[in-house]
Amino acid sequence: MTKKKIESSFEAELKRLEEISSILESDEIGLDKAMSLYEEGIKLSKNCLQTLKNAELRITELRNELGKLVDESNPELSDN
Repeated sequence: MTKKKIESSFEAELKRLEEISSILESDEIGLDKAMSLYEEGIKLSKNCLQTLKNAELRITELRNELGKLVDESNPELSDN
């Protein structure tokens, strides 16, 4: 999946979560519909959390790579 597609998917899921939250807070829906929306919201929440965890992992990897490059190119700046 491309970066653009991941971002747009994440943004779309987050927007849908906000919509679901507003609908559930409105008290204008029946129990069956509320349960269905709640279930959809839980699935979207899991997807969003996984996307954020993946992004955090990637940032950590990039920082580590940068740290290695700095250490290799400037050994006098290394803590070792």
